[in-house]
Amino acid sequence: INPHFIFNALNSIRALVDENPARARTAITELSNILRSSMQAEKLETVPLERELNIVKDYLALEKIRFEERLNIEMEIDEDTLHQPLPPMMLQTLVENAIKHGISKRISGGVIRVQNSGQLSIGTDGEGFGVKSTKDRLNLLYQGKATFDIRNLENDLVESKIIMPVSTIQNIKYA
Repeated sequence: INPHFIFNALNSIRALVDENPARARTAITELSNILRSSMQAEKLETVPLERELNIVKDYLALEKIRFEERLNIEMEIDEDTLHQPLPPMMLQTLVENAIKHGISKRISGGVIRVQNSGQLSIGTDGEGFGVKSTKDRLNLLYQGKATFDIRNLENDLVESKIIMPVSTIQNIKYA
């Protein structure tokens, strides 16, 4: 979790304490959920997509406080995929990067889907830390059977795509 996100979330919550105490309490719970998952991520190899989506929803709810109407969220999730395992915090990291590098830099904001508004800018080494880390995690977990790609599309959009093998294990146990 980016320390700037934690700082911004705490400032957003502080602003809500007097204005909307109920929403402030909910925001504290959302931040707590994210931090708990972040700490547990080191201990788990995979988590169900549904669990990861819950963290992403908490993350987006906190960012929505900060960005208000500049952040539009659209989710289309096939219910048949909710049990599929993926590395913990991977989807959350992609969403966090989409906001940091896309939405936050646009006065009019943008939309995060599998695609987000903005343009991809790659460092001088051709690959940023987050991209390399994501590829390394997928390679370690799926032994080269998973791929990660991030690219610029037309119409000022960036697309992040992860392709992983579908788990056929019926009784996956998660901590």
